Amino acid sequence: MKIAVNTRLLLKNRLEGIGIFTRETLARITQAHPEHQFYFLFDREYDESFVFGENVTPIVAHPQARHPYLWYLFFEHGIPLKLKKIKPDFFLSTDGWIPTRLDIPSVNVIHDLNFLHHPEFVPPVVRRYYDRFFPKFARNATRLATVSQFSRDDIHQSYQVPVETIDVVYNGANTAYKPYTEEQQIAVKQQYTDGHDFFLFVGLIHKRKNLDNVFRAFDLFKERTGSPMKLVVVGDKKWWAGEIEDTYLAMRHREDVVMLGRRQLDELSALTAAATAMVYASLFEGFGQPIVDAFNAHTAVITSNISSMPEIAGDAALLVNPYDVEEIAQAMEQLYQDPLLRNTLIEKGKARKGLYTWDRTAELLWQTIEKALP
Repeated sequence: MKIAVNTRLLLKNRLEGIGIFTRETLARITQAHPEHQFYFLFDREYDESFVFGENVTPIVAHPQARHPYLWYLFFEHGIPLKLKKIKPDFFLSTDGWIPTRLDIPSVNVIHDLNFLHHPEFVPPVVRRYYDRFFPKFARNATRLATVSQFSRDDIHQSYQVPVETIDVVYNGANTAYKPYTEEQQIAVKQQYTDGHDFFLFVGLIHKRKNLDNVFRAFDLFKERTGSPMKLVVVGDKKWWAGEIEDTYLAMRHREDVVMLGRRQLDELSALTAAATAMVYASLFEGFGQPIVDAFNAHTAVITSNISSMPEIAGDAALLVNPYDVEEIAQAMEQLYQDPLLRNTLIEKGKARKGLYTWDRTAELLWQTIEKALP
């Protein structure tokens, strides 16, 4: 069988959440199924590390999909031109976008519909594109996969896609995340926080990630406890200007915030393992990757009580209202002052981490592909 795959988010040293999902699932699927030929469709020059085996043929389609108008050209013209030459039996997309006119079976992975719930965080031209095309992307695929029960129900309710045609394929945790010894944790703290304990925020710095309320809560925590704790922030400052930056500049304890920018996986895993707690109080997530990465690193978690995050965290995290600065600050205080609670959450996280492995994700995604075949 010839399988064409949208791989435009496989970008060397620039993998975000969906790009990681794409890499981890496709690396396993292509290796597990050497009897099939896979055609990876990139929108720019690709890195050879993404050619996972002899049964993978990389192809560059044009134009580069960097803007709604170019998205349209890439998916409605660039990819269809390549499909005419390849003549595949099946089409897979791992990022939610597919050509709207396909005459072969297809699976589309839609991770979440955050733009429907928080349109204020999306530029108007992008929002118009999403509003016009995502219903088509959802309804025109033979089957859909998504990364949580929450997202499955959301897609079903928002786009009237039959729920029985949507499969839940949880993300996996990266195996690079693992617990550190006490000596290793001390070394990490010496390197990044002058030896102090710290809370950790990981994520693209975007209004939806709610970093401004985390800043406010950390200030409140510092005022109440007088603790020398630091807050370490790891993430690309793509949407830093505005309320997030203003909140940071107004902080009374700004000197205790360590802004590290974007970091590579080895540093992320080290910081996660050494943190007192991961603070992930996002306003909306289809999954919430830092939660399960913290489970693997044996690190306690504070996360939001809305969207998919309670589903992913289960009973292994402190759940807070992300709009309530007081609740976030209280959770920080609890984990700072109560080592027994922190250890209890870590043990519960260790029990849950088996739910989230990339081997399982790849197997479930392949099962979705098989269901979509005639």
